[in-house]
Amino acid sequence: MVKNQKYNKEIIGTPKLKELKHKARRYSIKEGIFSSIKSSFGDSYISPFAIAINSSNSMVALLTSIQGILSPLSQMFSSRLIEKYPRKKIVMNAVFFESLMWLPFIILAILFYKGILITQLPLLLLFLFSIYIILTGISTPAWFSWMGDIVDKKYRGRWFAKRNFLTGVVSIIFIILSAFLLDYFKKQDLIIFGFIILFFMAFLSRFISWRLLKKQYEPKIKIKKYSYFSFTEFILKSPKTNFGRFTIYRALIGFTQSISASLIAVYLLRELGFNYVTYMIILLTGSFFSLLLIELWGKFADNYGNYKILVLTSILISTIPFLWIINKSPLYLILIPQLVSGIAWSGFNLASANFIYDSVKKEKRSLAVSYYNMLEGIGIFLGAGLGALLILVIKTTLIHPIIIIFIISGILRFLVVFSFLNKIKEIRKTKKISNSGALKFLVFKEAKPTIIEEVHEIISIKKYFLK
Repeated sequence: MVKNQKYNKEIIGTPKLKELKHKARRYSIKEGIFSSIKSSFGDSYISPFAIAINSSNSMVALLTSIQGILSPLSQMFSSRLIEKYPRKKIVMNAVFFESLMWLPFIILAILFYKGILITQLPLLLLFLFSIYIILTGISTPAWFSWMGDIVDKKYRGRWFAKRNFLTGVVSIIFIILSAFLLDYFKKQDLIIFGFIILFFMAFLSRFISWRLLKKQYEPKIKIKKYSYFSFTEFILKSPKTNFGRFTIYRALIGFTQSISASLIAVYLLRELGFNYVTYMIILLTGSFFSLLLIELWGKFADNYGNYKILVLTSILISTIPFLWIINKSPLYLILIPQLVSGIAWSGFNLASANFIYDSVKKEKRSLAVSYYNMLEGIGIFLGAGLGALLILVIKTTLIHPIIIIFIISGILRFLVVFSFLNKIKEIRKTKKISNSGALKFLVFKEAKPTIIEEVHEIISIKKYFLK
C-alpha cells in the first residue's frame, strides 16, 4: 500500500499522468477482450452445462438466483477492502482465483462422464458456481472505481461504448465457435468433452486477462473516514435521494427481468428443442444488435444525458417477454424479441453505469456501487427464485407454464416503469431534444402535445441516430 502511494505521488501532476491513463485504457480494452472470451467459453455455458448433467428446471433457475444474491454480498464486503488495500491488488487477487475456479468445473464434467456422484452433481455445480460468483463479485467495486479514475467524464460514454463494442464483437465470435464445437461433440455423443474444452479455454483466457491487469496503471485515491456510510443508512436515505431512487428502480427492473430470464435456457433448449448452435445464435443476436447501436448510445448519453436513454429503453425492455411468446420460429426470435432486446439493454446498461459515475463522488463510488449491486442482486435473487417457484407450482395443460411466467414478467415490468421511473432526475447539464414534451407525455403524461409536436419529437430523435 505504501509503495503504491509513493509511486502515485511521484507521477501526480506530471505530464506522464495523461500518458499513464491512456496506456491504462488501452490495457483495459485488451483485458476486457480476454475477459469476454472467458465469458464466451465459460459463463455463457453454465446453464447449458447444468442441463447436460441432468439438472432440473428449478435448479437451472436457481443458478441465476444464486448469482443475483452472492455477487452483491461479496461486493459489499470487498468495497471496504479499498480502505486498506490498493484497488489493483484487490482486483488482481480476485481475478487470479477466479481463473482457477474453472478447473473444478472441469473435474465436475469428468465425474459426470465417469458416472460418479451423478445425482449429487447438480448440487455440486451450484456450490462451485456460488464460489465462482463470489470471486467475480469481489473485484467489481474496486474495478469500477479504478476505471472511473482513468476515464475522463467528458467522453466516458463514448469510451465505455467503444470498450463494450470491441469486447462484444469478440464475445459473439467465440460464443458461436463454442456452439459449433459443442454441437460437434454432441453428434459424437461426447458432449461432456466439449464442455471440458470450453472450461479449460475459459481458464486460459481469464489467466491472460489477469496478466494484462498487472500492466495497468492505478491512480491514487484517498478514502476518508467520513466517506463511509452503512448499507442500512443507504436504504433509509434511498427514497429521499436521486441515486437512491434510481437504485430502487434498477432493483425492481432486475426482479421483473429475472422472473423470465432465468428460464430462457430451459425454454429454448428443453421446451423448443433447439440445438446449441441455434440456441446461441438466438441469444447472440441480441448482443449483435446491441453492438450496432452501442456507440450511438454513448454519444447520445454524452450529449443528451442518461435519463432520456433510461426512459426509451425501459419501455422497450417491458415489451420483451411478450415478444418471446408470439412465435416459436428461430428467425422470428432473432429478428423481433432479440432485436428489441439488443437495442434496449445496450442503452439501458450503458446509461445505468454512467448514471452512477455522474451521481456519486469518486471517494464513495466503490461503496455506492456495491450497495447498488446489492439491491439489484436482491431483486434478481427474488425474481429468479419466483421464476423457479412458479415453474414448479403452475400446473396447466392449456398454456405452458413458461408462457404464463413470461406474461407475468412483462406485466410487472410495465408497472415498475410507469410507477417509478418518473421519480428519477438527470444529474448533469445536457443538451435538450427539441419538443421533448411529447416524450414526457407518452411516458408520464406531464403535458399534452399536439400531433405536430409528436412528429417533431420522433424526427429529432431519428435525426440524432442517423448522424
